[in-house]
Amino acid sequence: MGRSRRRKRGALLILPALLLLAGIAALLWRKLPRPSYTARQLGIEELSSPLDADGDGVDDWHDMVLGARAYIATDPHYRSKYYPGGYPDDGLGVCTDVIWQAFRAAGYELKDLVDADIAAHPERYGNIATPDPNIDFRRVSNLDRFFSAHAQVLPCSFDDPVQWQPGDIVTFGNSDHVALCSDKRRADGIPWILHHGNPVEDAVEADQIGRLPVTGHYRWLP
Repeated sequence: MGRSRRRKRGALLILPALLLLAGIAALLWRKLPRPSYTARQLGIEELSSPLDADGDGVDDWHDMVLGARAYIATDPHYRSKYYPGGYPDDGLGVCTDVIWQAFRAAGYELKDLVDADIAAHPERYGNIATPDPNIDFRRVSNLDRFFSAHAQVLPCSFDDPVQWQPGDIVTFGNSDHVALCSDKRRADGIPWILHHGNPVEDAVEADQIGRLPVTGHYRWLP
């Protein structure tokens, strides 16, 4: 009888241990470096914007990738805060900060563009009772509406990798998250994304586009 109880007790201890090991293995697997590929390596046409707003010799879309990558390299910590003046100045940030930083690197002030559009077309932004330039450009729902009106609207499916290009803006869920497409791709040609937060809080460039449902896909060509 005592031996049987010891066996049962041992079995009960083994299960939590196995679950713990499985969790550790999954965490380590997620942190392993994943291979990335260029469009050329995969035989996919990579497009360049016909525009170079800041005149630096790099087209807008690739400038945006470089800008988002440079911002992520500063290792911002994820926290949503309100800032007088609108721009975070304390090393904190959210997903939308990746986007305006990318636009700034290409020669655009996304805050000014969004503020002007809200003032000119308030009906487009039915969620805004009173415009607040300190925060409006940092809300995914407002960016979704802005890009729907002022950028190319593209398919959200992954059937054709050519439809996905560096610098494309992607929104997820019910305006839950926003990211920028990288010039790195996974083996099937779908791009990595540059983003911050949701469902992970690190600012990363990674193969994570499929972690949330894609509900908006835009390309900046005003």
